[in-house]
Amino acid sequence: MLEIRRLRLLHELAIRGTISEVSDALSYSPSSVSQQLSLLEKETGVQLLRKVGRRLQLTPQAEVLVAHTDELLDSMERAEAALASTQPEIAGTIRMAVFQTAVLSLIPPMLRELRNDYPHLRVEMVQHEPETALRETWARDFDLVVAEQYPGHAAPHYAELDRKILAHDAIRLALPERTDSMPEEFHHVNSIEAAAGLPWVMEPRGAASRHWAEQACRSAGFEPDVRYETADLQAHVRLVESGNAVALLPDLVWSARQRDLRIVDLPGAPRRTIFTAMRHSSAQHPGLVAVRNALHGQANSLPETGNATPARL
Repeated sequence: MLEIRRLRLLHELAIRGTISEVSDALSYSPSSVSQQLSLLEKETGVQLLRKVGRRLQLTPQAEVLVAHTDELLDSMERAEAALASTQPEIAGTIRMAVFQTAVLSLIPPMLRELRNDYPHLRVEMVQHEPETALRETWARDFDLVVAEQYPGHAAPHYAELDRKILAHDAIRLALPERTDSMPEEFHHVNSIEAAAGLPWVMEPRGAASRHWAEQACRSAGFEPDVRYETADLQAHVRLVESGNAVALLPDLVWSARQRDLRIVDLPGAPRRTIFTAMRHSSAQHPGLVAVRNALHGQANSLPETGNATPARL
């Protein structure tokens, strides 16, 4: 009889690629992971790993085991969901990955609602970039992810994940208010084209939002002067409010704070899409259903003017 714990280590190695990453993900020492994989080879009587350069490569026999292990893990998740459904109260721990504006706007009232309605349900949350969060949810590091994608920049798709659209969030040009203390160069800007010569703040290179923002500027006929880079959208807001930069900001930012700057609509009224995703095998878990329903309830409570537009399910 093969041991599921060792099969899980082989499955993780197929996902993550190195013994070191497996040990980090599962909190084992690298030597312990190697020892358990060697024992699995003895149990199966076949070679499972071969060294190619400095990396380990799975043999065809190992790939067969990984495919069946994936089915076993899915079956175990469905069993856990079915068992949880028989309990009188919704309880347990749900691990979430979310991006920043969701942390600031949707998550605090959702947590308050869940605490009141399901006091035995524990929700753990980590802020992550959507692309990383989706992959780690697929890899079973998280139970649920709140992610975003920008127009023309689809987030990665995993067939194992069940997606539901949460909201559509308008993106607009943010400018300082017209005041005597603000530089004159900001005063007469009423379009993205007119912002060509101004300093910009954007997210770091590699982020989908950065690539989209640069393309929006290039489509308007100019290369943006990106003087400031930060992944913190609240810092974007402060740099704009203080008259140091302009930015392309999603409306969901304003559900968490007062808007003390000007916003200008963009051509084509672009919107990012916000969605939830979880594994199909765990989608019926009552704790996950409660969390997802609470998130969609919060999205539906957002005003449809000046904020994200909820997706009607």
